[in-house]
Amino acid sequence: MIWLGIWIPFLGTALGAACVYFLKNCTQNMTRCMSGIASGVMVAASIWSLILPAIEESSHLGTFSFVPALVGLWLGVALLLLLDHVIPHMHVNNEEEGPKSHLSKTTKLILAVTLHNVPEGMAVGVVFAGVLSQQVELSFFGAFALAIGIAIQNFPEGAILSLPLKSQGMTKHKAFVLGALSGIVEPLASIVTILFSKWILVCLPYFLSFAAGAMLYVVVEELVPEMSQGNHSNWPTICFMIGFALMMVLDITLG
Repeated sequence: MIWLGIWIPFLGTALGAACVYFLKNCTQNMTRCMSGIASGVMVAASIWSLILPAIEESSHLGTFSFVPALVGLWLGVALLLLLDHVIPHMHVNNEEEGPKSHLSKTTKLILAVTLHNVPEGMAVGVVFAGVLSQQVELSFFGAFALAIGIAIQNFPEGAILSLPLKSQGMTKHKAFVLGALSGIVEPLASIVTILFSKWILVCLPYFLSFAAGAMLYVVVEELVPEMSQGNHSNWPTICFMIGFALMMVLDITLG
């Protein structure tokens, strides 16, 4: 069942990429709303599925139980900040150039979405590694809640990638394949994380909050700017709250 769980986020990406067969294009308002849902899910998942469990796992430190979560959080931010400077990327719907502008817009688009997926895959892997160890207070259903939440977040992400690729002249099939494959790094990152669980579990609170820091960085750096583009509208904010509430309910009821 755990191996099924780590593939759930990829399924969300693939289903989102399949929108190329049903939608003609991705309007700016649609993109903003989907970014809002994705942001809400990731923020809630970071809090309830990663940061709070990290603090609970450090309860033996008493007043300083926040330290592993704080250190891990900033390590996650530092890694994504480094990757932002090393890997060329762009916001999905603008012309911002990465550090190597000779790369095509399509390549940057794929790199941007793939970059989002790495910390999410690590988060799922860390939580399932904790469940497998049976040494920490992580619920099997809570781990599945995180996987389902990230799959929900990946649905709009897959659509945000595949629809613009189609509008740039790609065939529906190629746009779908590239959109879906952008999510393959998630189960791969999960599998690698689980394989190294023997070492990871020693510092589990740090790794949980590390994944949270990386995910929150992606939200603020990439998704929030997408939400804010164009004319003022309350809908992206409402979609953020929908995503946040949905992930919160999932984690509390299943966790």
